[in-house]
Amino acid sequence: MSTKRKYFGTDGIRGFANKSPMTAETAMRVGMAAGIAFKRGNHRHRVVVGKDTRLSGYMIENALIAGFTASGMDVFTLGPVPTPAVAMLTRSLRADIGVMISASHNPYHDNGIKLFGPNGYKLSDDIELEIERLMDEDLADRLAHSEKIGRATRVDGIHDRYIEFAKRTLPRNMSLEGLRVVVDCANGAAYKVAPSALWELGAEVVAIGVDPNGTNINRECGSTHTDALARKVNEVRADIGIALDGDADRVIIVDEKSKQVDGDQLMAVVAQSWLEKERLHGDGIVATIMSNLGLERFLGDIGLSLARTPVGDRYVVDHMRKNGYNVGGEQSGHIVLSDYATTGDGLVAALQVLAVVKSWDKPVSEVCSRFEPVPQILKNVRFSEGDPLSDKNVIQAIDEGRARLAKNGRVVIRASGTEPLVRVMAEGDDRAVVENVVDDICTSLSNIAA
Repeated sequence: MSTKRKYFGTDGIRGFANKSPMTAETAMRVGMAAGIAFKRGNHRHRVVVGKDTRLSGYMIENALIAGFTASGMDVFTLGPVPTPAVAMLTRSLRADIGVMISASHNPYHDNGIKLFGPNGYKLSDDIELEIERLMDEDLADRLAHSEKIGRATRVDGIHDRYIEFAKRTLPRNMSLEGLRVVVDCANGAAYKVAPSALWELGAEVVAIGVDPNGTNINRECGSTHTDALARKVNEVRADIGIALDGDADRVIIVDEKSKQVDGDQLMAVVAQSWLEKERLHGDGIVATIMSNLGLERFLGDIGLSLARTPVGDRYVVDHMRKNGYNVGGEQSGHIVLSDYATTGDGLVAALQVLAVVKSWDKPVSEVCSRFEPVPQILKNVRFSEGDPLSDKNVIQAIDEGRARLAKNGRVVIRASGTEPLVRVMAEGDDRAVVENVVDDICTSLSNIAA
């Protein structure tokens, strides 16, 4: 999309808490603008608001409530819940908007605002642009009259509803009895629901990352820091480790040998299992340009295709919806199973993998090793200004790198949607060639960034 966006990035609005754009003032204007944008008719409108465990969540939540109630919307607050729970409850409670206050896997000092439409899907670019336009307007004359200001109510029993939803994604007779599971909740949104759901399904559960204090979310734990999980799996001799991120919309697995398993392998497991059960829709699965070439080759070997999208789970979901797929995701662990959810759900994805482990009666290391990844190297180059990807020397280095890898690999270059970084990724059968290609492109970028 060519239109430059002021507030929204690849996954909502995100930034350092109490600094622009992630201020109480901006959050209140988001509430006002989104409330106005989604008001249709004279009936009472409602919005559900969930959050993770960040200290700044209190500030952002109250500012959003002020904005939404000022626009005339009734607000239902959920407290700390996973992002997929917000998407599910937006539909279940027949709300006009769903809001998740979270910066996902980022450190506690960041926060963000993700918006969902009444169907539980993340907003389109067009709607986000409309909200941005309204945020920068004088909205005084478009706010609710005194007698129509919204009310704010805390909804109870949300955890139980989400746990039941997650459990029902497995067959009724499926039990996890006999499995020792370590779950790392990243001191985040799933710190209550994930251990409970696994225990209720019969697993022996060892939970870590379940003591949030407002500032320890994702700190040396969760899906981006799996060392603690690997150590605990080894210590208690668990069958599997499950690492969620701060808002529990992504998952990374650690097998019984303490080896990490990424989203590409998990998608391969689900795709093959669902293909065998004739549950897979479309002619394959959807992933992003960052997914490993080994996944694409594995899918091809079993008669499936890999459709690639730009980075961002909402682009994956959009392609799935338009083309009839029901499995998609990202290497980072966003796994979208549209039979159950409208967005990535780390717990539900983990349960699907556990179901395969039980039905195949094989160790996780065997189940979750569907293919041999090709060497893949990713490096980031920071820049201060301008568009480094338009520099002729950079373009030449990229073209030469692609020519060197030819049909035996790929080069993917993209600017970060949230930071002044260029991400350089290459993969191929020859690691030495891949390293040289990445280094040459990074050098050309560094020369103009210096």
